Amino acid sequence: MGYRKVVRRLAVVSILCLATHGGAVKGADGEILSPGKLRSMGEVAMSERKFDEAALYYQRAVEAEPENALNYYRLYRVHSRMKRMSEALKDLTKALEIDPTKTEYRNQKAKLLVSLGQCDQAVEEYELLKSQNAADPSATAEAEACANDTRDALLEYASGNWDAAVVHFENVLSRVDQASDLLFMKAQAQYHRGDYYGTVSDTGRIIKAHSGHLSAYQLRGEAYFRLGEHDMAVTHFREGLKLDPEHKGCKKGHKAVKALLKKKKRGDDAYEAGKYDEAIENWWSAINLDSTHLAFFIPTLLDIVKAHSKAGQHEEAIYEATKHVNHAETKEGFFALGDAFVAAERFEEGIRTFSRAQQSLPDTEQRACQEKIQQAQVALKQSKEKNYYKILGLQRNANKKEIKKAYRDLALKWHPDKNTDNKEEAEKMFQDIGEAYEVLSDEELKGKYDRGEAVFDNQGGGGGGGGNRHFNHNDFFNQHFGGGGGGGQRQGGGGGERTHFRFH
Repeated sequence: MGYRKVVRRLAVVSILCLATHGGAVKGADGEILSPGKLRSMGEVAMSERKFDEAALYYQRAVEAEPENALNYYRLYRVHSRMKRMSEALKDLTKALEIDPTKTEYRNQKAKLLVSLGQCDQAVEEYELLKSQNAADPSATAEAEACANDTRDALLEYASGNWDAAVVHFENVLSRVDQASDLLFMKAQAQYHRGDYYGTVSDTGRIIKAHSGHLSAYQLRGEAYFRLGEHDMAVTHFREGLKLDPEHKGCKKGHKAVKALLKKKKRGDDAYEAGKYDEAIENWWSAINLDSTHLAFFIPTLLDIVKAHSKAGQHEEAIYEATKHVNHAETKEGFFALGDAFVAAERFEEGIRTFSRAQQSLPDTEQRACQEKIQQAQVALKQSKEKNYYKILGLQRNANKKEIKKAYRDLALKWHPDKNTDNKEEAEKMFQDIGEAYEVLSDEELKGKYDRGEAVFDNQGGGGGGGGNRHFNHNDFFNQHFGGGGGGGQRQGGGGGERTHFRFH
């Protein structure tokens, strides 16, 4: 409440705070304020939209003249304008207790009951109006239809027929203004039938009207959880716990989300560290907390597919990706399955998978599908030539860090100085490893290679196979990893600088 509004209200209170004398209120200046005068002052305040002041005047009129139905009716009007409908209903009910013959009051009460979703009670009021020949046939029919829909909605809700319940609740709510209890049941029905966005929307309306509605916070948090929006779920559970730290539903929901996110993070961290089996184990552990949580299960399953491929577990990757595609034919699922086939060097099956995606997905995804087909075709062609990815033991989507690590490990393994017993084979392997790294570590050369274009000038066609004739892989290795093999040592001499490695 603003400062001016507070001051104005205090001024009104000061006028009315003196004793009541024989059905009248004595004002601060000694003037006797009769109930009629108070009602008049209330009308003036109403016309100026000063509803708080008007409510105070009418309340004083009620206190001064408690058996006058008009005072309660006027109080109903101002409470209605203030959107305090529960209080307005109490005012009208009291007015009718005092004077049950007032058909105007009863008509207003029946309409208010409909707006509050209490349609069965509204029908009872219209039955009384019929006996007084004062019922509006149209309004009566509307109340009866609302009562029938409410009854049907509650029956379907109790039977767990969620689709039918939602339809009837929508019919009821289209006729009413404020019925948070019915709106909450509709939100619950939507949740049970998997319409989580609908649940979020309806519980949002409830919370806006009733900021302390704990059950709405819980249900909205659960809906966000089902949508995979875990941060929003946590936010709503925490808001509920601010209102009641011991609320069981919000505590349970908050604990469930935090447990899932913790296991998910462990899997993510393990994957980034190259610990693929550990990542898979943690992701499955997270999934198994609630295997019905599809918004988490489906994307995490794709992560598991990638981890299997990274670990060289191609059959497992293909198996899990196939499960994903069988559940839903999405771009992500098709691409994961196609990539798993390509990683397993089952290129024709990869091409068929990407082609199937092209046939199943909308026009907006056609370009991406065509690019995948072309990449798989290039991989098929390169598999029959020198395959740089295979030489380094990498997948085609390997990043710079993975490429560099693979080169270093293999170059150390096949360095001729370390393989004196099979020097000829080692020299060939060392040269192939260096050539592969030369191409894959250079963005321009890698781009050409991935597109199936000629990489070196001395190549006649795309793919690997030529190598840079002027490129010395021994020098390149020494430049980047000199001494890295376990104790490198540079020595000067007449023949120039040489590097010797001590391999362990």
